[in-house]
Amino acid sequence: MAEAAQFAKMNGLGNAIIVADMRGRTDRVSPAAARALATDPATRFDQIMAIHDPRLPGTQNYIEIINSDGSLAQACGNGMRCVVQALAAETGRRAFTFETPAGVLTAEEHENGLITVDMGKPRFGWQEIPLSEEFSDTRAIELQVGPIDAPVLHSPSVVSIGNPHAVFWVGNDPYTYDLERFGPLLENHPIFPERANITIARVDSPEALTIRTWERGAGLTLACGSAACAAAVCAARTGRTGRKVTVTLPGGPLEIEWREDDHVLMTGPAEWEFSGRFDPATGAWEYETEGAA
Repeated sequence: MAEAAQFAKMNGLGNAIIVADMRGRTDRVSPAAARALATDPATRFDQIMAIHDPRLPGTQNYIEIINSDGSLAQACGNGMRCVVQALAAETGRRAFTFETPAGVLTAEEHENGLITVDMGKPRFGWQEIPLSEEFSDTRAIELQVGPIDAPVLHSPSVVSIGNPHAVFWVGNDPYTYDLERFGPLLENHPIFPERANITIARVDSPEALTIRTWERGAGLTLACGSAACAAAVCAARTGRTGRKVTVTLPGGPLEIEWREDDHVLMTGPAEWEFSGRFDPATGAWEYETEGAA
């Protein structure tokens, strides 16, 4: 395969990730290639994490993030854990500093195999998220689904974790809501000029949340790391929980801590599935290895 790049098919709690090695190259993964890979059952993914040569002094790499619809994303916590695991296995490093569209992030692989990513500082200002109209208090904005007098979902908390998030609080099982129907409508609501990730969240205790997310540009996902961070931060900000919680997603739990220095730390696993080579222009690909690492 001419001019092929290596990739690893991985996942973070079931969040399907392709880690693409674009180091030493001047090209990028095209939207057409991303869409082609996303339609193949073997390479179906939620995000591509494209590892490029560093652009900033003091960083190991620049990471470009591509959604399954070919659009670009600013942040992907589960994908960053996959990047760390892949590069740690290759280089023997444990600590990394990356430039991403959301800014410079640090990450570390622990002895037990879990990976912590510093997702940076949440942003709550309506222009920072961004929203298309002014809200002085983004702990709950005016937005609802369903009849005015009996909305199915309403008054979400909104925040940017490098990308826009809306968190709808519910008292019962998040799986009882038709997120596959509501998700696309809310993602593309005019209030969100850059679209948004849509999460339904239930508080289980002061230390625990259960969430389900419709991911911007990817749809329903087994896990969304930035959504887990968004839910944890918004829960603490609204007095629903403390600043350190276990967030249970369809794919499993993540540990989220909103530190006193305002940084959000996410800790969880990553898993390698198989490796291959692909054409960044077309998405044509072939296996390199199969089986467990």
